Amino acid sequence: MHLNLGTILQATASETPAATVLKLDDFEMSYADLDRAARGVAAGLRERGVQSGDRVALLIPNVPDFTIAYFGVLYAGGVVVPINVLAAAPEVTYFIEDSGAKLLIAHPLFGEAASVGAQGAGVPCLASSGEGESLMTLAAGEGVDSLEATDAAQTAVILYTSGTTGKPKGAELTHSNLFLNCAFVLPRLVTFAPGERLVALATLPLFHSFGQTCIQNACIAMGGMFSLLPRFDPEAAFERIERDRCNLFAGVPTMYFGLLHHEGGERYDVSSLKYCLTGGAPMPVDVLRAFEGRFGVAVQEGFGLSETSPVSSFNVLDKPRKEGSIGYPVWGVEMCILDAEDAPLADGERGEICIRGHNIMKGYLGREEATAEALRGGWFHSGDIGYKDEDGCYFIVDRKKDMILRGGFNVYPREVEEVLYEHGAIAEAAVIGVPHESHGEEVKAVIAFVPGKEAGEAEIIAWCKERLAAYKYPRIIEVRESLPKGPTGKLLKRELR
Repeated sequence: MHLNLGTILQATASETPAATVLKLDDFEMSYADLDRAARGVAAGLRERGVQSGDRVALLIPNVPDFTIAYFGVLYAGGVVVPINVLAAAPEVTYFIEDSGAKLLIAHPLFGEAASVGAQGAGVPCLASSGEGESLMTLAAGEGVDSLEATDAAQTAVILYTSGTTGKPKGAELTHSNLFLNCAFVLPRLVTFAPGERLVALATLPLFHSFGQTCIQNACIAMGGMFSLLPRFDPEAAFERIERDRCNLFAGVPTMYFGLLHHEGGERYDVSSLKYCLTGGAPMPVDVLRAFEGRFGVAVQEGFGLSETSPVSSFNVLDKPRKEGSIGYPVWGVEMCILDAEDAPLADGERGEICIRGHNIMKGYLGREEATAEALRGGWFHSGDIGYKDEDGCYFIVDRKKDMILRGGFNVYPREVEEVLYEHGAIAEAAVIGVPHESHGEEVKAVIAFVPGKEAGEAEIIAWCKERLAAYKYPRIIEVRESLPKGPTGKLLKRELR
């Protein structure tokens, strides 16, 4: 069956050509102009030898260049390889070589890492904008008449997983994977009345699966608009939500915390917000309650990974919402809890969350053993420990690799972190295991305080001791000004370790 993910843009551009698709500061772009630019890029890539199935890497932040390049590659029948814009030159080289990309398109802001990285991999580097030939030069040229007729099962995008150990692996996502996730799954989570447009704030990185599928691609598939914010800043986020009357905000928990505690946020009118989605990391229940109480909009927490396109489950407004849960499997997706022997567990029992459905990747590029391990038995093994309740609602306890084994007892960091977040002085918290001579591992909490507040180590330990079993509470407290975060704002425990 022929299917090209680029048809979401082609179709909407045909239906509503004059409608605005994206906005950055004072710049606006219509669907017709984006479609025209993508066709020009596709023609330029073909002239440079990019054929159907060839890979093209992108090193571009949340600016219009990313979306133009993304759909230009798809229109040409190529495979998009988005690279984290924070990548250093050796990492850029690795992503290009591992994916087999024939070309790198990079924003001038990251020109040095891009040029050195591309040179290390022996491929040409094309600037997304600026002097001389660039992506925009191609976009302005004569475009292709039609999209390349790719197969539904053909790889459309390769997303590199951060991974807790070893080198990042490239998850191969097909045209069908990504099309169904943005065009069928998301519209069932966020529904709008006839004539009401989806208007989203795009501050999640578009090179990441969450921002790419749930903001860029979903908006385009649904005929909406997204307002670009290249770097998350609470003040700027409030300003854009008010200015553009955004009705959808999607972010990781640290973004919600930033909005909640930003001084002066009450100056802005954010009454347009209708949907707030969160994922990428567990949302502390305390933060969720406070955000909803202040802004009067329900926060829907979901679950997914790069390997699952990414949406797998979500809390939906027409089903009972349970605080701290990741909701129910989305349309067309099945989930279950399996034990260490891959046998199903009863409701309430803790095991690994496993997933199957239209959203599961083809596999890890060039890694047959890792693919077979992750997809054994026909289920994708997420690496997350959780359980299902009697209503079919799923809960994450923790990452399988994050679990701490202290004196023979399992300690799930998220449970300890929830208690830490209840303390009024703590802004950020991450719990990790550290080696211990007699217990095997000891529980350590790394925290950052709310500006203007603080507490002593003994006070924090006592706070946890009163609320947790004796083997769970942290014996070691480390205070930092802030905790390390990835490009989406997700706390990076691997760096703390």
